[in-house]
Amino acid sequence: MDAPIGHFDHAVPAPDCLDELTRPVADAVRQWHGSVPAEQIIYVETDPQWADTAVFVEHYGRELLEQSANCVVVAGKRGGETSLAACVVLSTTRVDVNGVVRRQLGARKASFASMDTATSETGMEYGGITPIGLPDGWPVLVDSAVLDLPYVLVGSGRRRGKLLVPGKAFAELPGAVVLEGLGVS
Repeated sequence: MDAPIGHFDHAVPAPDCLDELTRPVADAVRQWHGSVPAEQIIYVETDPQWADTAVFVEHYGRELLEQSANCVVVAGKRGGETSLAACVVLSTTRVDVNGVVRRQLGARKASFASMDTATSETGMEYGGITPIGLPDGWPVLVDSAVLDLPYVLVGSGRRRGKLLVPGKAFAELPGAVVLEGLGVS
């Protein structure tokens, strides 16, 4: 099949290639429900040697720079307690950790989670973390601009491969909270 965005040699509906995904992502695709059918989530094979953003878009399609999102794990701290959340913003922006995230989590301090925390808590590879298949109970903070795109390129849980997800599907993820201004220039 042809990918809806970008120029990929191998594109297949995610339910048809669960072995290519990490366990938490594959489980989430298996249990998928919502207005967007799971078959509209597309897995595309990518080579980790092209992982750097500039090289990636040069190889797979320049339009992807405007159609990609990053998913990062953040830690909010208050009174000795730490809570984790994921943030999804367009790749042309950065997460407003000290403003929007801190206030949304009701935290005194917020920061990016360490690589060890992000990978051990999600069961995903660093650099491939995706909002699909995150631990139960996690808030998934989504910048409203992500929802406006027909398809969005995000991680697949591994460094090899990406998911192409209809933008509106991010609002239906478990724990999703759509926020204006989460991603800032």
